[in-house]
Amino acid sequence: MSTARVPKVAGIDPPTTGVAENPASTADHPPAEDSPAASSGLCAEAPTTRSAASGSPSSAANPAQHAGHAATAADGLADAFRSIDQLAALQDRMASWISDLTTLHELTEELARAATLDATLQELLRTGAGLVGARRGLAVLEPADGLGPHTSIGYGLLRADLGTIETVPRGEAAFGRLLDGPVVGCGDGLVEVLHTDLAREPDLDQRHREVACQLGFGASYGLRLATARDGRLGAVVWLYDEPAEPTERQRHLASLYVRYAAELVARQIEHSRAHHTLAVVREELLPSRLPRVPGVRMAVRHRTGPRGGGDWYDALPLPEAALGLAVGSVTGSGPSAVATMGRLRASLRAYAVMEGEDPVAVLSDLELLLRVTEPARSATALFAYVEPGTRRLLLAGAGHCPPLIVGERRTEYVETSLSAPLGMLSCWEAPSVEFEVEPGETLLLYTDGLLHRMGQPVDRAFAMLHAAAADTPRAAREDPELIADHVLRVCLPDERDAPGCDDDVVLLATRFEH
Repeated sequence: MSTARVPKVAGIDPPTTGVAENPASTADHPPAEDSPAASSGLCAEAPTTRSAASGSPSSAANPAQHAGHAATAADGLADAFRSIDQLAALQDRMASWISDLTTLHELTEELARAATLDATLQELLRTGAGLVGARRGLAVLEPADGLGPHTSIGYGLLRADLGTIETVPRGEAAFGRLLDGPVVGCGDGLVEVLHTDLAREPDLDQRHREVACQLGFGASYGLRLATARDGRLGAVVWLYDEPAEPTERQRHLASLYVRYAAELVARQIEHSRAHHTLAVVREELLPSRLPRVPGVRMAVRHRTGPRGGGDWYDALPLPEAALGLAVGSVTGSGPSAVATMGRLRASLRAYAVMEGEDPVAVLSDLELLLRVTEPARSATALFAYVEPGTRRLLLAGAGHCPPLIVGERRTEYVETSLSAPLGMLSCWEAPSVEFEVEPGETLLLYTDGLLHRMGQPVDRAFAMLHAAAADTPRAAREDPELIADHVLRVCLPDERDAPGCDDDVVLLATRFEH
């Protein structure tokens, strides 16, 4: 192709090359005379580099240097991937920890809702079985201080199964080894016993193997219940249907859960002991048995609220073949109410022996005692002076519920005069009421806890009690024990009480013979 023709401009010679040049550059750097460009009149730019394919020196770098750079890049990339893998593993581990903590939080919240010691142990066994993948289990309580309670509870096991397990020598059974083994500080972890294959374990006791075969479990895993403050409390053992071994994660979760459960069990044990002690004291303050008096038969039912109340009763022989009947209730609950109840009952017995034929005088003396010794308390009471031979009763009440007469031809409340509870007025006084009962009739004395536990308004509760007594079967009317059971069964079916009501219940039935 020919070079483009450049038109001439006056005073300027056109360049002879096909590329326009800067005049100043041409003037400053004239081409050499012997250069090809100068001789040919062309100003072509000489190439300074050539491709690697043409064997240029600049592209022919050291192959070892390239390999080193590649290796370095590969190592860096591997480190980056390794860091990513480590980060992912750490995230997975943290997610697992969070999941475990969430699970433990939910399970311990559920455990804390258990209201009694037995319920706590049942929930511990049920939840623990889920954590370690077992289906059955047992818990044995045996506090190290020897103060009890001593009990065993099964999960998925019958009572007879627990008896069978107890035939295994204590030193060979899992729970026995946990209870009798050396105590390990709770900060170092709980003691555990693991049998992964009871049928094939070489050193296993023969009786242990026989029991496992009889009850159909192939492995067991147990943990000790213990706290740093109380020491050993007991042991829990979970049973597998087949040979098995819990994973490390399962064992870790179970140990954490059992450690928390042990603290709760320790508190439940303290509460159970206190409740048992209070119940024993209260029962000792009440009559151990009812007296045998010719012409009457008696029965009593006493249900105690969870906090221990101050309801009481008494039946005592009096001079001249008379009989004294009393029921009462002290305001409040707990040990102080029980103590006040004991003092009032003991005082009433003394007043009744001295002046029992005058119930008003008995209650007046009792009111004075309460006002002087227990000014912050009040109480209700009812005292009846009974002559069994004539079936005549003289009765006085202080703010107490009226008695109920149950017979073949009538079921009615005794009309007593209204009066204030003891300790409510500066001077208590109320008239007595005299009446007679027919042969075969039964007199029911009770405390207001029976009415409160029905969960109904007072008038409705009185009507329900009246209906229950009136509907007593004919065969049951001959026995005060059966009458008392029937009334309680109808008024409080299946021992269901009104929500939030923890009052004591006393029901004293006295039947007058023909």
